[in-house]
Amino acid sequence: MKGLFLSTVLLGVACAGLAHANTITGSLYRVTDAASQDAIPGNVPAGTADVTFSVNSPFNFSATDATINAWLASSGAFDIVENTPGTLSSRMDNGTTGTLVNFVGNVSVANGQQFTVTHDDGLTLIIGGLDLGFNPGPTAPVTTTATYTGPTGNFPFQLVYGECCEGAAVLQVDLPFSAVPGSIAGAGLPGLILACGALLGLARRRRQLVA
Repeated sequence: MKGLFLSTVLLGVACAGLAHANTITGSLYRVTDAASQDAIPGNVPAGTADVTFSVNSPFNFSATDATINAWLASSGAFDIVENTPGTLSSRMDNGTTGTLVNFVGNVSVANGQQFTVTHDDGLTLIIGGLDLGFNPGPTAPVTTTATYTGPTGNFPFQLVYGECCEGAAVLQVDLPFSAVPGSIAGAGLPGLILACGALLGLARRRRQLVA
């Protein structure tokens, strides 16, 4: 009986972790318009972020002349914490103050893998120490099919996005970013979550029968 209970608990914990395997945390900073025009790691402030949030990958942020809150909502961000009052109601860029957003975590990639990125404005994406060479400066919405040329595996990544110069704020990346090394994400995740639910149900029924 105790063994069955422990197995059920462990299965529940594993499935809960699986359900959030493609969730990562973002840190958003209000910066000078000059800093937002160069979206590189060295320009990310060292202090507490103005806003922190969680979001599931792939990213699909897209809004025009929008508030930060509206931009976050466009990709379904959640667990939003406003550390600096008034940030969420501010525009992504108002001509004098822009935005930098920093994401860190892990991503599973294969050598030669292609993926699509759309961004406006700048973007830096580093996977396992390899800079994928996107334009970190001001740009109109641009869609690029990038090819990962590093080794196959699960590696740390850093993505820095900058919104400057008013207008559209777009960040769309179809990679399975993850907060947990080795976590399972991507197209197979919904099926795996359903399987976990079925196994949990079976475990509960077995427990009721034993009782």
